[in-house]
Amino acid sequence: MAKTIAIHSFRGGTGKSNTTANLACLLAGMGRRVGIVDTDLQSPGIHVLFGLDAKGPGYALNDFLWGKCEVTRAAYDVTAAAESSSGGRLFLIPASIRAGDIARVLHYGYDVNLLKEGYHRLIGDLSLDFLFVDTHPGLNEETLLSIAISDILLILLRPDHQDYQGTSVTVEISRQLEVPRTCLVLNKVPENFDRAALAAKVSAAYDCKVVGVLNHEDQMMTLASSGIFVIRYPDHPLSSEFKSIVREVGQ
Repeated sequence: MAKTIAIHSFRGGTGKSNTTANLACLLAGMGRRVGIVDTDLQSPGIHVLFGLDAKGPGYALNDFLWGKCEVTRAAYDVTAAAESSSGGRLFLIPASIRAGDIARVLHYGYDVNLLKEGYHRLIGDLSLDFLFVDTHPGLNEETLLSIAISDILLILLRPDHQDYQGTSVTVEISRQLEVPRTCLVLNKVPENFDRAALAAKVSAAYDCKVVGVLNHEDQMMTLASSGIFVIRYPDHPLSSEFKSIVREVGQ
């Protein structure tokens, strides 16, 4: 049975899109069929990591939500980015970066219930093993729906007091929505931090398992979203940590 994994953070800039892309590529490299949906319609960006032009003439998630196409028409095969030779496939459903489309979302919104329908169609029509949902930061109707229907919720946070407070709210909501599994990923952790002690402290504070501690890495900053980190630096310690997270969510 396919797993839906929502990647969320209470605040922006925590690395949701990079984390989503790296985990998805690793799973595709293991022979799995994987989909990614960019539901951050107000500030989309994950398409950049895959070299996809979200201003191009093709369809985007917005078009499905506005009744212009079937959701699978907005799914692009980006398997090449995962450099998979194991038979896995990777599909990306981007959000439009066109200014007019973003303005329309902000002004008129959309029928959020169509997202649930779209997720189910993607899983069925593309025979997916995993569907990743890259959410909009914070909490809104779309985010709550994505969290509610997910099998696994990965909450990203930085070692920052603002992130700690917002994460507390998100964890509580995930419990109210009875998400089967909620896990934490610490990101952009300074090198001089004691990773094990930090993970133990955060896990105890939220009564939630920490499945990954990702250091702040200059190579990630230098890459500047021009590619997938685990593909560019497969032997890097950060890539090993991404692989550890995949072992947790891919069970």
